[in-house]
Amino acid sequence: MNTLAQIATHVPHDGWGWGGSPGWFVIFPILWFLLVVAIVVLIARSARRGFRQGPPWARQAGPHPVAILGERYARGEIDESEYRSRLTVLRGTGDPGGDRS
Repeated sequence: MNTLAQIATHVPHDGWGWGGSPGWFVIFPILWFLLVVAIVVLIARSARRGFRQGPPWARQAGPHPVAILGERYARGEIDESEYRSRLTVLRGTGDPGGDRS
């Protein structure tokens, strides 16, 4: 007759589960390590390129149109009324020929 200790220590192996292979205990920490390294590398690359510039597909090529307009006004190429009307059009706020107070 089996004692309770013999029954508790005897666990039959039916081919499912870990199967006693020590390889899994090495592979899973390596996979977690590689995942963490990949995340750190992606964050470092994004930081070098600049988080504030936005994603690459949303970045503009060249200077901002409002900045170009301001430079033209500063150089005297356009007068104040033309600057304000074009600025209103660029910003999309209201009627460019409307009230300028």
